[in-house]
Amino acid sequence: MQTPDRKDLLPQIANVTKDNFGTLAGAVFALQRSNNQLYAALCHASFGLQADRLAKEGLFPPGMQGNIPFLPISFFKNRLVKTGDWQEQTLFSSSGTTGQSPSQHAVRELDFYLVNTRRGFSAFYGDPSNWTILALLPSYLERKGSSLVAMADYFIRLSRPLESGFFLHDFTALRDRLQVCRQKARPTLLLGVSFALLDFAEAFPMDLSGVTIMETGGMKGRRAELTRTELHDFLKQSWQVPVIHSEYGMTELFSQAYSTGTTRFQPAPTMRVIATEIYDPFSVQEYGKTGVLNVLDLANLDSCSFIQTEDIGRVFPDGSFEVLGRLDAAELRGCNLMVE
Repeated sequence: MQTPDRKDLLPQIANVTKDNFGTLAGAVFALQRSNNQLYAALCHASFGLQADRLAKEGLFPPGMQGNIPFLPISFFKNRLVKTGDWQEQTLFSSSGTTGQSPSQHAVRELDFYLVNTRRGFSAFYGDPSNWTILALLPSYLERKGSSLVAMADYFIRLSRPLESGFFLHDFTALRDRLQVCRQKARPTLLLGVSFALLDFAEAFPMDLSGVTIMETGGMKGRRAELTRTELHDFLKQSWQVPVIHSEYGMTELFSQAYSTGTTRFQPAPTMRVIATEIYDPFSVQEYGKTGVLNVLDLANLDSCSFIQTEDIGRVFPDGSFEVLGRLDAAELRGCNLMVE
């Protein structure tokens, strides 16, 4: 396959469809294999899934030969993973835990990341400009380099209502703002890290019917770990809402997946997930069976689009997936870690 140009791929990624995802993924692979030294070395070692197996999943064009490796996510802890030679505009970094190295994701163009998050959110909820966005992200706001804060800040700036904004520790102000939003009957999203939502729910149980509550995961030793089901049940009861929504994202990915109240996440248009067998990372797991989640994120055009996560889960024929936990040897991270 001829190596494509980045400038030609950018508009195609912005307009990717289910029908052309595989062809575009093959082009991104060709670009990164030729221009990413780290990924090229992985390809040269011939570790990876057979291209014809991935073609059956609709992830690559039929007839593509060779192995397609997924880069272990741990490489983001000690390398700046780049496709091409360019100076980063900013760095995204994970929160990490004491004594552990945080992941870092070099960002070539911040606007590219932000616009992609807007498209991903809009695919499920409509454009963020039509929402009131209330962000409860204390641990993320208190450090630099959070991709989640960058996304939330962008959505807040897009949002027209004056009520939109960040909240740190002032739960009383957040309660009052939510009451105003309910009175105006405008679509309202309360986006929060899990431990902060729990703290807020304990302090102010109330009727939030009509408000969309979305947790981003992240207990990080702040509170006793809960399963996602336990967390959602408590929040639903405290705020009298029928469902709790979830966002699946991480420092190493430029695309997100969303759950609109079920146990399954639906990936953004630029993202696909497959599961591989836990003890054989080069074998695709059958639908509905537990395996290691691997993400193909086209929006990671300037870093690496083929990421082997440390999450365990199940993938289903419609492309949705569940997150069930973490590999035993994996370090905890700050998003969607709660084991079912």
